[in-house]
Amino acid sequence: MKIYQHDPMEDDFPQELASPARRALAAAGIQRLEQLTTLSKYQVSQLHGIGPIALAQLRRALGDKGLSFAKGKREN
Repeated sequence: MKIYQHDPMEDDFPQELASPARRALAAAGIQRLEQLTTLSKYQVSQLHGIGPIALAQLRRALGDKGLSFAKGKREN
């Protein structure tokens, strides 16, 4: 089993983002907040490891940079 250790040079996700959420994003090939702008909030929420707290943290981090999730047909 590989132990995941966060390297802040790898991504710009919020520091408090939990390891399961980081692994879910990495498994989906997402390494930067800007990449989330191509996905809807619903799409991100469907990743195994992304729960409501992680989703809120990501939304807040995007907003701090003037960004947001893409608009999708299935918005929560």
